[in-house]
Amino acid sequence: MSTFFIEFRDPLFGVIIFFVLIFIIAFLSYWLARFKTKEDHRHLDKFLRQFRSLPSKNELKILITKGELSEKSWLLLAHSYFKNGDYEKSIEIYNELLKVGNKDNYRDTLFLLGRTYFKAGFLERAKEIFLKILQNNPRTPQALHYLLLVYEHMREYGLALDVLEPLSELQKDIQSDSAYLKIQALLNNPKITTNEKVEKLIESYKKEHKLTYMVFEYLFRANPALAWENYDSSKSELLTDILWQVDKKDLNLDIITQNGYLRELYTARGDIDMAQSSSIFEFDVLINLNKKVSATLSFEYICDNCKVVYPFAFNRCSSCHAIDTSRIEMSLSKDYHRDFNEENNSFQ
Repeated sequence: MSTFFIEFRDPLFGVIIFFVLIFIIAFLSYWLARFKTKEDHRHLDKFLRQFRSLPSKNELKILITKGELSEKSWLLLAHSYFKNGDYEKSIEIYNELLKVGNKDNYRDTLFLLGRTYFKAGFLERAKEIFLKILQNNPRTPQALHYLLLVYEHMREYGLALDVLEPLSELQKDIQSDSAYLKIQALLNNPKITTNEKVEKLIESYKKEHKLTYMVFEYLFRANPALAWENYDSSKSELLTDILWQVDKKDLNLDIITQNGYLRELYTARGDIDMAQSSSIFEFDVLINLNKKVSATLSFEYICDNCKVVYPFAFNRCSSCHAIDTSRIEMSLSKDYHRDFNEENNSFQ
C-alpha cells in the first residue's frame, strides 16, 4: 500500500502540482480581469452615450425646470457646444432657457442665441433675433455689431451702413467699417462697370489711404497698368502675395527698378536679374537657387488682432471680425505648376 502512494512523497510531483496551481490561478485571474475590463468598458460606453446627444425638447425642459443644474451651468454647457462648433445643441439649450429660464437673463440669452444662429449660418433667424433685441433695447452695441455683420454676409450693404449711425451715437469707432462697407458695396454693385469701379477705388484710396490690400487686390486683377500707376511703394511688403501673382507681361519695370524690395521679389521669381542676394530669407534662397530646382513661395495670413492663421487672404477676420488686420507670412514650397509645365513640354 505504501509503495502505491510513493509518488505523492516524490518532490518532483509536488513541484508539478505547485506549477499547475499557479497556472490555474493565473488563467482564472486573466479571464476574470478581461471580463471585468469588458464590463467596465460597457458601463463607460453606456455612460458616455448619454452625452452624445441632448435629451428631447420635453426632457430638456424638464431637466432645466427641475433645477438640478443651475441656469449658469446650462449656459456654460451651451457655450462649450458653441466653442466646439456643435451649434445645434447650443441652440436647443438657449431656446429652452428662453422659455423656462430666469427672465432677468432673457435679453442676454437671446443675444447668445442670435450669435449662435449667425455662426451656424442661419442669417435670417439671426437678423430677426437682433432686430427683436434692438426693438426693446436700441442702445445695445453688441446686437448692432452682429446685425451689421449679418447684413454684410447677406450683401445688404446699404442696410449695414445704416447700422453705423447708431453705433456712432454710442461713441463706437466706425471709420474702418464705413470704408470697408462702402468698398464692398462698390465692388458688388452689378450696375457699375469695372472701369468705373477702378476709378472710384483709386479716388477713395487717394482720399483715405485705407484698406490698401483690398483696393490693390482688385486693381491688379482688373487693371494692372492703373494699379502700377497709383502704386504706393511703402506698402510693398503688405502686398507681397498680390505682387507675386502679377503676370510677367503686366510688370512695370520702371517702378520695379526704383524699389529694392520689388527688385529682390521679381529676381527671386525669375523675371529679372537685378539682385544678387536679399535680407529676406525666402527671397535669398530663391535668388541663389537660380531656378535650378522647382521652388516658389506660398503664403498664409495671420490676424494681428486675434492671431488666428488662415490659408487664404481676408479683409475682415472671420474670428474676431477686425478689419484690415491681415499679416502675410511667406514660406518656401515646391513649384508644382512649373513641374507640370515641364512635363507637358517634354511630351511635345
